Amino acid sequence: MKMTMTQKILAAHAGLEYVEAGQLIEADLDLVLGNDITTPVAITEFNKIGITEVFDKNKVVIVPDHFAPAKDIQAATQCKCVREFANDKNITNYFEVGEMGIEHALIPEKGLVVPGDAVIGADSHTCTYGALGAFSTGVGSTDMAAGMATGKAWFKVPSAIKFNLINQPTKYVSGKDIILHIIGMIGVDGALYKSMEFVGDGIQHLSMDSRFTMANMAIEAGAKNGIFEVDFITREYLKGRTDREYIVYTSDADAIYDEVITIDLSKVRPTVSCPHSPDNTKTLDELPEIKIDQVVIGSCTNGRLEDLRMASDILKGKKVAKGVRAIVFPGTQQIYLDALAEGIVTNLVKAGCVMSTPTCGPCLGGHMGILAKGEKAVSTTNRNFVGRMGHIESEVYLASPAVAAASAITGYITNPEKIDA
Repeated sequence: MKMTMTQKILAAHAGLEYVEAGQLIEADLDLVLGNDITTPVAITEFNKIGITEVFDKNKVVIVPDHFAPAKDIQAATQCKCVREFANDKNITNYFEVGEMGIEHALIPEKGLVVPGDAVIGADSHTCTYGALGAFSTGVGSTDMAAGMATGKAWFKVPSAIKFNLINQPTKYVSGKDIILHIIGMIGVDGALYKSMEFVGDGIQHLSMDSRFTMANMAIEAGAKNGIFEVDFITREYLKGRTDREYIVYTSDADAIYDEVITIDLSKVRPTVSCPHSPDNTKTLDELPEIKIDQVVIGSCTNGRLEDLRMASDILKGKKVAKGVRAIVFPGTQQIYLDALAEGIVTNLVKAGCVMSTPTCGPCLGGHMGILAKGEKAVSTTNRNFVGRMGHIESEVYLASPAVAAASAITGYITNPEKIDA
């Protein structure tokens, strides 16, 4: 039928046998997501509709995570607004301080998304859930309001780029290096309003955490969504997280792609994105010596257990360089607990890192890690635009947890292979 994975999911949710790129459809939604920045605006628009209930209290998720725990009076007011709305509408999946997490780490952990779902969220990195074989995409607050009210959304069916991943990455190359490599290759608009489809024998060598990272950053190439084929690793991740039945969609053999790009994972090198755009990438072999002031390990991109474990393995028995601030943000409370149980937190704190509650704070220059004029940071976050993490004359270098941890030790952007040597 010549459809991609994404097109099949959208067709099913629109009640159609077939859709094609460019077609406008109205689709039923399995989940509508918002946070403390976007939900208050959505609530205002929702109230204008004149209804009193959300379409399904179990299918709306609200997670105050950007400025929570509240950093100031305005943030507290935002959180109060969404808290009162969630209570009034009896929303089942409302997660705040004490049970919260960074939304795009928390939603998969809770088993709230399964393969074949159609998900919208008033946050651009909602595309994270494509790692599970779902269609998920970011929308504006008005679309979130309409989704909460009706359980539906309009979409233009995206065309697709197929990324055929082959071979096995080397020791310190993770999903972050791979997606930065791809974004550097195609540019920040290289997949504009397209589906980035990740397939091939190479995905068997990518953990779920690496897949979440890659799908998360599809938006940084302009994509509508990123999506992975469902395999045994996906199914194993879902065990114990959900009892929902799900449908696995695979692309047709004759599916139409705008482009097919083969990536040999064995040749991808540790990669960083230099200021001030995610596609300004260089391998560490190409990068000159750059002194840093701060390291951030966490975010919805790289705050999962595997990320913290990698940082811990590199930092264990060593010390953060004098003058470097190393801040670690577990993605969720459960990840924090698991890191404690494994001794990861002990290793990181002994090395000189500070641990924070799960929050998006430093990623968007909100709180808990703001950069001053002239400062440079290595961060495992997803964006490095001008002023993204603080002063407009600060600089952010995007990197993997391994690179971030190695850089914390030396005080310069450093290849983890050198620490391991």
